[in-house]
Amino acid sequence: MTAKPTCPVCSLEDVVAVRDHYECVTCGHEWPIESAASGDEGDAPRVVKDAHGNVLVTGDDVILIKDLKLKGSSTTLKGGTKVKRIRIVAEGDHEVDCKVDGMSVMLKACFLKKA
Repeated sequence: MTAKPTCPVCSLEDVVAVRDHYECVTCGHEWPIESAASGDEGDAPRVVKDAHGNVLVTGDDVILIKDLKLKGSSTTLKGGTKVKRIRIVAEGDHEVDCKVDGMSVMLKACFLKKA
């Protein structure tokens, strides 16, 4: 009898095998059985590079390389603004979560350079 894996999201063992995937009873996360069998616990860490090709990691400080207009707002983030302690996001089309001038925003790494 093979042991059921732990959930890669919540790390609990309340996992049910359903046809071709596992499902966590606690948080509802689903992942294919093949990835669990190959030893892949969730997705590989996301590699995020800035506009100049430098790898960004959580906790880095970055600088905006151009003015960015915030969607749904009249606010513009000015180029040259330093953003401290970024956080790399695992999913989505915007790679970086940060606070700029007290506002929480998500940015694409192509508009950033490592400070």
